[in-house]
Amino acid sequence: MALLRKINITTWIIIGTIAGLLAGWAVGPAIGQIKFIGDIFLRLIQMSVVVLIMGSVIEAVGTLSPKDLGRVGIKVLALFAVFTIFSAGIGIVVSNIFEPGVGLTGIKMGTAVKPPDTKWATIITNFFPTNIIDGMAKGEMIQAIVFSLLFGLATSYVGEPAKKVLDFIGCINKILTRLITMVIYLAPIGIFALMAWVTGTIGIAVIIPLAKFLLTFLVGTVIVFTVVVGIAISVAKVNPITFFRKASRMIIVAVTTTSSAVTFPVQIKDSEERMGMGSKTTRLVYPLGMTMNSDGLALFLSIAMLTIAQFFGIHLDLASQIKVVLLATLMCVGTVVVPGGGLVALAMALPAVGLPLEGVALLAGIDWFSGILRTLLNTINDTAMALWISASEGDLDREIFNSKEDLPEIS
Repeated sequence: MALLRKINITTWIIIGTIAGLLAGWAVGPAIGQIKFIGDIFLRLIQMSVVVLIMGSVIEAVGTLSPKDLGRVGIKVLALFAVFTIFSAGIGIVVSNIFEPGVGLTGIKMGTAVKPPDTKWATIITNFFPTNIIDGMAKGEMIQAIVFSLLFGLATSYVGEPAKKVLDFIGCINKILTRLITMVIYLAPIGIFALMAWVTGTIGIAVIIPLAKFLLTFLVGTVIVFTVVVGIAISVAKVNPITFFRKASRMIIVAVTTTSSAVTFPVQIKDSEERMGMGSKTTRLVYPLGMTMNSDGLALFLSIAMLTIAQFFGIHLDLASQIKVVLLATLMCVGTVVVPGGGLVALAMALPAVGLPLEGVALLAGIDWFSGILRTLLNTINDTAMALWISASEGDLDREIFNSKEDLPEIS
């Protein structure tokens, strides 16, 4: 028992992941019945995410002066825009090199996803809530963030009289962070159930026909995060090995759950307590990053659109490929209000470049595996950019970052 207590939570999560993969492979589809355990774990984290995001944004914006907020905000949005476009561009490059859609045979087409019948004007209008309580109940992240930005900005202008409100919100944030810390200790069990379900019911064999697509996506992912992390650690002047060691837990959660929303609380906690980033940075960058900086989705969309074009024998000239980059970049924001994830975003983008909607079904069977790379890249890049901004704003505690100590156990 003493030995078991010495094993930290990150190691237990890895053990749960490997054990789940092996259990699913050994038992087969019958083990899918335990998926509800994993679903409960995800719900326990997700139940407080919207409130935590809103509180984080309000606290971050409310404690900044309007002048400082403008400076940091411009810096954040500029980084998001540059690297989202860069990610989509890399997707075009690797797709032209590897040609993942050429020579595909023996593929069982999945169920096609129809794009929502929504105009861009309606999508943008839906960013702004008519009733914030209703928006929170529906999990509308952009609406929650828009309200929180405006509320925080108003709080900043009010100044000293609003301090009690900020103190109250800060207290709520601490309680929710503590709650999520407790839930994270259930992660090995929840992730075991999810991994067992994946290998037992979906199986690994489904990826074989589209292994070239996933390989292309993997190469693009490595290129993008190498560039982003490389620049960030150079600007911050920190050790890259330490960066990945400190980010290990959020990376594991991202890979095993394929959910940025589930990863968000772990990302904030570990960035502040393990990396030493200030809360003014993390609680502004991460909520905005989760809804506006989906480098993983931008990369996926550009590769997916070229793969589908290659599969159907449709030539996309340079102008069309530039259009793919722009669409992939815009979809990272425009489809946040639409439920369904990457496949829905792809379904909305295909008609705009003259590609058949049936192409969505080509990639539907491996979307869970694509989701691993999308969430991984989103998590790494958001963390790297937060580190970049934290260091440039003098908001990084280097003593905490360089510390070899892990997070303390729950007492």
